[in-house]
Amino acid sequence: MSSNSLPSEAKTVIIGGGIVGNSLAYHLARMGREDIAILDKGPLPDPGGSTGHASNFLMPVEHSKEMTHLTRRSIEQYKDMDTFTNSGGIEVARTEERVEELKRRLQSAKAWGEPAELLTPEEVEALVPYVNTDLVKAGFYSTGAGTCDPLRAGEVMRARADEYTDGGLHVSPNTEVLDLHVEDGSIAAVETDRGTVTADEVVIAAGLWSPKLAEMAGVEIPLTPAVHQMVSVGPISFFEDYEGEISFPVVRDMDTQMYERQHGNDLEVGSYQHRPILWDVEDIPSIDEAPLSPTQPPLTDDAFEQSMADALEIVPELLDDPEAGIRHEIDGLLSQTPDGAPLLGPLQDVDGLWSCAAIWIKEAPAIGEAVAQWMTRGWSDIDLHGADVNRFYEYGNSRSFVKDRASEGFQKIYDIVHPAEQYQSARELRTSPFYEKQADLDAEFFEAAGWERPQWYESNSDLLDRYEDELAEFRRPNEWDSRWWSPNILAEHLHTREHVSMIGDMGFSIFDFRGSDVVDYLERMAVGRIDVDVGKTVYTPILAENGGFVSDLTIARLGPKHYRVVTGGAAGGSDRAWFGGHIPDDADVTMIDRSESLCTLGVWGPNARDMVEGVTEEDMSHDAFEPYTAQEITVGEVDAWAMRLSYIGEQGWEIYAPMGQGRRLWDVLWEAGQDHNVRPAGMGVYGTTGRLEKGYRLFGHELELEYNPAEAGLTFHGVKDADFIGKEAYAEAIDEENTATLCTLSVDDHAPEGGERRFMLGNEPVLDENGDVLVDDEGRRSYVTSAGTGPSVGKHLLMAYLPQSHAEEGQSLQVEYMGQQYPVTVEVVGSRPLFDPENERIRS
Repeated sequence: MSSNSLPSEAKTVIIGGGIVGNSLAYHLARMGREDIAILDKGPLPDPGGSTGHASNFLMPVEHSKEMTHLTRRSIEQYKDMDTFTNSGGIEVARTEERVEELKRRLQSAKAWGEPAELLTPEEVEALVPYVNTDLVKAGFYSTGAGTCDPLRAGEVMRARADEYTDGGLHVSPNTEVLDLHVEDGSIAAVETDRGTVTADEVVIAAGLWSPKLAEMAGVEIPLTPAVHQMVSVGPISFFEDYEGEISFPVVRDMDTQMYERQHGNDLEVGSYQHRPILWDVEDIPSIDEAPLSPTQPPLTDDAFEQSMADALEIVPELLDDPEAGIRHEIDGLLSQTPDGAPLLGPLQDVDGLWSCAAIWIKEAPAIGEAVAQWMTRGWSDIDLHGADVNRFYEYGNSRSFVKDRASEGFQKIYDIVHPAEQYQSARELRTSPFYEKQADLDAEFFEAAGWERPQWYESNSDLLDRYEDELAEFRRPNEWDSRWWSPNILAEHLHTREHVSMIGDMGFSIFDFRGSDVVDYLERMAVGRIDVDVGKTVYTPILAENGGFVSDLTIARLGPKHYRVVTGGAAGGSDRAWFGGHIPDDADVTMIDRSESLCTLGVWGPNARDMVEGVTEEDMSHDAFEPYTAQEITVGEVDAWAMRLSYIGEQGWEIYAPMGQGRRLWDVLWEAGQDHNVRPAGMGVYGTTGRLEKGYRLFGHELELEYNPAEAGLTFHGVKDADFIGKEAYAEAIDEENTATLCTLSVDDHAPEGGERRFMLGNEPVLDENGDVLVDDEGRRSYVTSAGTGPSVGKHLLMAYLPQSHAEEGQSLQVEYMGQQYPVTVEVVGSRPLFDPENERIRS
């Protein structure tokens, strides 16, 4: 290992010598990278970032499958480096609401395969005798939890990386980056106070300094430094008889948003309950200026007063020790993003520049491994799509947005967060031309990728009486089940099936591709055949080389050398990066982002044609405008473009128009619809009820890197002659028997033990008749990928991948929800719709 030297060139430069940078260097070296440099402006082993002060415990269970798997994999790596202590961890509940949340926590543990159990207060006391269990109603015990030594792990990783590179690892501490050089859209060099290093690729892994470094290259990494308060109290006489760093489980006092953990003879008390305290990167002191380290400013005393009072309540025996005093107190700085997730992947505006930022110690080794896989082969074993740095592209990078969302998100870290919960800050950022019209109709707006989209309309409440009989058994009496939900969604659904509704804007991301090489390029990108007639549309999976899903979307041919890609708004940033990153340097292909220039309005239902044809200049008949085609139309005075397809399985069109003419588009169609019983309908119909009745898959739920199109039931394209990314793996998947198959299930009894009827929301484990979670031959566990009521089929529907042994229509299984098991039946194996299985409505 070349230490303290600065090379003049390196294939890969990693900026950041904390646990993230060290992990990335080690895994890149293990995967074959031979020329790697690590730069950090601080000394080693502790360069002064969050790695040196963050509370180093790892609680593996989260409601996110990906984050749980990343933590589990990180624990395995810490164990391999002999830097992990398996102490276990307990989350305690002071309230009944938290007890219910702990049941949901156990549900997630089962779904993701992490050992855990619920404890009585007496069982909590047996494991942690110093906890005041008079305050405790229950505990969630994660047996795999523990603590690590991230600084020692970093040393081990650097040493291993050096071995793999045969001495080709360059480590340069005390080296400050002054600038990033970009040439012709690609990263070229890293300028430091000790010289300049040319590089083929650069990874920003500098934690809370990452935005400052990204700015040097003209790009953005949206995070802000946030304070996490922590004090260390000792010596605690209770711990004197115990050896080692920790002998008792870590305790998380969830209702006060705090934790207490042994650290040798001290008790470490950490808090997330205090008011959000955010810093600007520019205000962080240098190593020379900081009393302790740049990320350990002095404690803000008044913000910690309530935290200390709560800690005295939960562990009074320890904190009342007359020999103990505060030995260390800090406002520890960590990275907070607008949604709390890491920021990973290639930064799309500069080729060769990567982000590996906003990562907690508990996930760092696994994220280093996953990003290294992404860099070296194009995909990772654990799907990182939810952490893609590009998810905020074009809307969520401003300092104001980041700080507003980070402030709100900080308060959610230990809070009870509903799976459909909406952020309240930084709203109305992206609004369609329909927004004011929809607000006048009492729309309840949800946000996706900054877009305000109606989820349902309060103005449709009168429909509840119209469909009272159909809806009676699907009203949700439990407050949790009905939070962020309305029965109006089901009424809007039934009205759409009977009459016609206007749905939009869907907040799509829209990209046009032009050029003489566009056909070959898009054939390379998509599973479906792209060289179709002008006016045809192609729904297609987009795959990684392993055959897993990168996206799914629709491609329409507008001209001989002109195509349009329409994808989900939430996937827009990552899809833009994926498509843009795969345009060959010598190809005549231009990508144009139309997402902010075109609005989209769906008109669907049996009356859709009657409604639309009265205000269009073109022939909208079945023969003139066939299903799954697109053409230009004129709606009133508005020049538009329409695709005849439907995500809810009804006759109708997606109509696209310039943003400036969108309001007029709405008015013309709304007026025309008055004679056809038109209603507005929300995304609850579009994205859940209608979709599930038709068995349509959703990226990020059913479609991800872990499963292939054969398992997802999306092989209708066959294997085309043209080469495409993932072709070999895709063809093999078709030829081989599925290990698991995506199925549609229905709930047989919503109150099997009597009492309140409950409705699953998603991510619940699927069990066999004995109560064991189903696991396929690849070790993948079955869980509910999507859940929602299908009012037209009279069932609450679930989607889940099932092992082949249980993927049989009519099969009886169970789903665990909030500590209770509910009987379910497999309705469909594969992609056949439950509603209108022959697609007669779409083709009518």
